Amino acid sequence: MAILATLYLLEKPEPNQSPPRCVTFGSPLVGDRIFGHAVRREKWSDHFIHFVMRYDVIPRIMLGPSSEHKQILDFFNPGSESFKKTIDSSLGFYSSVMRNASLVANYDACNFMGCRIPALETLRNFIVLSPYRPFGTYIFCTGSGKLVVVRNPNAVLQILFYCAAWSQEEDAEAAKKGLNEHLAYKNELQKSLGKQNVVYLDHLEELPVSSDGSPATVNAALNDLGLSTQAMLCLQAAGELEKRKSRNQDKIINDYKQKIEGELRKLSKYKEKAETCGLGYYDSFKLQEKEDDFQANVSRLVLAGYWDEMMEMLKAYELPDEFEKRQELIQLGTNYLRMIEPLDIANFYRHAKDEETGFYVKKGTRPKRYRYIQSWLEHAEKKPSGSHSESCFWAEVEDLRIKTRSNGSSPEIKQKVQQLGQNLVKWIDDESLGKDVLLENSTFVKWWKPLPPEYKSEPESSRIMKLIHEKD
Repeated sequence: MAILATLYLLEKPEPNQSPPRCVTFGSPLVGDRIFGHAVRREKWSDHFIHFVMRYDVIPRIMLGPSSEHKQILDFFNPGSESFKKTIDSSLGFYSSVMRNASLVANYDACNFMGCRIPALETLRNFIVLSPYRPFGTYIFCTGSGKLVVVRNPNAVLQILFYCAAWSQEEDAEAAKKGLNEHLAYKNELQKSLGKQNVVYLDHLEELPVSSDGSPATVNAALNDLGLSTQAMLCLQAAGELEKRKSRNQDKIINDYKQKIEGELRKLSKYKEKAETCGLGYYDSFKLQEKEDDFQANVSRLVLAGYWDEMMEMLKAYELPDEFEKRQELIQLGTNYLRMIEPLDIANFYRHAKDEETGFYVKKGTRPKRYRYIQSWLEHAEKKPSGSHSESCFWAEVEDLRIKTRSNGSSPEIKQKVQQLGQNLVKWIDDESLGKDVLLENSTFVKWWKPLPPEYKSEPESSRIMKLIHEKD
């Protein structure tokens, strides 16, 4: 509840009020990978600090099967049967949680190490792995007065498993510790904070496989956490993944961005040339009668390749979480969206794909790259989803052209036509849509002018007609 309340206050800040901080002690995990990604994207991770004892089972409980989550309440209830038989009844519970934590940690480690193990992939068909993942800053209490600070979420997950890993002989003792340590935070932190013995694991990729090669303080802390060689390899890989994400982002900023801007400049000239010929670039591209139209199609496909590659990187979590919030990328994406999506729509209706798949904007038809980029802009401007749909203007026009011919004077169609007229005026005023849509020979003007008066609402209709005459 504290975590969710903090997120609410971060999302809806009060003026002149310092942002809140949330400190938890033995908190269970809250949210899945997407949840954690969203927090890091907003740069809110530093507002969450989680203290975790080495064996405390509660921070791992959400990695276990959901059917056993309720059992934990009985272990801390003096009136329950489980409380009276704590060790016997908790052993199976603790073992179950840790077995599932092992599966989750190993599956994630294989993914960010880039190795696919068929057995694990097959296992996923039979066992539902927990979706819960850590976020924020974790401070692990070693039990010897040392504190280990970890910010990398992949590393946190590995430590949550490996520092509490147990052997067959230690089952009963580990299970007992797993419950008792949840009630020992006050004593442990009084002991630890007094010593000021804090180790920060920030450069994970530089950690040696054996803790023997670490600085003395790091070496002692890692030994106290009981991290194995395998655990150290996982931490190294988690650190290397972050470096790889940064390299991918640098490639996009330093290479792709320049190439995308070059292709957009070519298409901007194509748009200007089409307009001087009295036909907007949407209609010119749809006709595909000139060499310029062919070259524009080449640029469209080249640009699609760059953006699709970026989308695949995002989907695979191969880019930093803050990537989508970078202002220069939002601007680049918006320019691309407004310039190129009309060409995709023209290509779509030129080949009559609507007869096979239906309306372009419906889910599953519109390319994901456009939906993602639109959501970046809406999120950056704190606008509701769908508020920046100007790049789909031509799809709305094509769809309504068909429907006004086939559905007569349906009230629903009338309302959509009127809404389109209102949006058109707004988009032209804020320059998110070019005035080339109002050229005399454009698909829009040829459809709009003959429409009966009942399809058009005032004052937008008069304004549109005035703009059309200005273009003439």
